[in-house]
Amino acid sequence: MTPAQHQAAVAAEAARFHATVSAADLATPVPTCPGWTLADLTQHVGSVHRWFGELLRRRVQQPPASREVDLRLPEHPGGLPDWLAEGAAEAADVFAATDLDAPMWAWGLDQHARFWVRRMLFETLVHRVDAQLALGLSPQVDRALALDGIDEFLTNLPFATPFAPLTAHLRAPDRTIRFSCTDGGGDWVVRLRPDGFALEAERAGARTADATVRGTAADLLLLLYGRREHHSDAFTRHGDTDLLDHWFAHSAF
Repeated sequence: MTPAQHQAAVAAEAARFHATVSAADLATPVPTCPGWTLADLTQHVGSVHRWFGELLRRRVQQPPASREVDLRLPEHPGGLPDWLAEGAAEAADVFAATDLDAPMWAWGLDQHARFWVRRMLFETLVHRVDAQLALGLSPQVDRALALDGIDEFLTNLPFATPFAPLTAHLRAPDRTIRFSCTDGGGDWVVRLRPDGFALEAERAGARTADATVRGTAADLLLLLYGRREHHSDAFTRHGDTDLLDHWFAHSAF
């Protein structure tokens, strides 16, 4: 997907999030975010939009020393859905005014402004799913978005240790895990080494991995984010199940 497609998808996912929570009881617990209610979830997503927007406005070239930003929170929790929508609109204005190919600090691999738009997209999408699951709904994820999200997650996960410290334990003596789609093309191989792990730069083709998980693109995306259980019937697992258990115990954020 292109940065322009990411921009459009951020707006669409923010609108879906808003539609999901605007008529809901914001005191509803969110099981996939333990300890949070829908109000907490909405405030988190709106805060992320404002924080990422501020990073883009400033075009930061170094890790920021502070994450303080004027959130302009509403006086009452009932105002949070519209507050989130306002923040998404502000973010869209920032995207439109920014050269997304410009060099910029980012915590992941892609050191350009476009990193933050793509990251905002999947932050919003996954939490939209959280909101829908909390309300007993069946979330739908567009396949093209899911494919892009899997790639984004696996590309950037090796850099996530500062806020996902369990990823530091994703080590093994040259072992590979394949994530493969059952609903069309889509195949990713991650190699775990004694000194770290990374998505293979070139796809491994038909070569057998030490462990494989197969499922639809949407289910694989939610699995990687810890919103699906890898033992569920939605997936088939082959190979070293201990390696898979190790991965899923240390990889979600």
